[in-house]
Amino acid sequence: MGPLVLLFSFSLLHLCATQGTPVFVQTGTDLRLEVKEPVVLKEGEDFIWKVNGSINVVKFRGIEHSIPEKYKSRVEFSAQTHSLLLKNVQKGDSGVYRALVSGDKDITVAEYNVTVLDPVSGVKLTVKLCSSDSTNVTVICSTEDSLISSTFTCDTQTCSHEGGERAEIITPGASLDVYLKNGSVICNHSNQVSSTRDIQKIEEFCVKPEGCEYRPPSAAETNK
Repeated sequence: MGPLVLLFSFSLLHLCATQGTPVFVQTGTDLRLEVKEPVVLKEGEDFIWKVNGSINVVKFRGIEHSIPEKYKSRVEFSAQTHSLLLKNVQKGDSGVYRALVSGDKDITVAEYNVTVLDPVSGVKLTVKLCSSDSTNVTVICSTEDSLISSTFTCDTQTCSHEGGERAEIITPGASLDVYLKNGSVICNHSNQVSSTRDIQKIEEFCVKPEGCEYRPPSAAETNK
């Protein structure tokens, strides 16, 4: 997988923003932050990428650039485009990245609010109860890491969380969603960088002689 490329257009409107453009990236991947508009440095000016307001990631002047020791093996800087490549990002790399031209005053030319997330865990869909005519099914959808588990009731058209709520559970950084499609119940676990799902056909787990205790092989499917 190549690095994720993000483009930024310099504008007066963006100068009013304080947190930058939200960016979500998966742990272990590369992230490229770019400045779309050309930047021409005047004599005595520096081009700097900072993180969280005070930590220099790259400082560039003329034809030379300097990178602090902690970033030397983890970032690449392009003197031609002023882009910054963060390699093999980890959760500790989350933060606000700001590119600026520093001279008599600092002028921001790009700003990103980067959040690094782990991919979500897999999910398991288990049948708890089904009606004799297969028109009502109660299922338990749980994540493999056991951080989320909830019960849902499905009729022939929709699924709802037990108690009548919407069939979606949202937790910090991830959501669990149960819905019907083409005669199957689907449990989907997702966040901003990945998703996994488990699919079960209603006719398979409700009409077998064994009843609802029968659990066919999972049709787990992962989408990234």
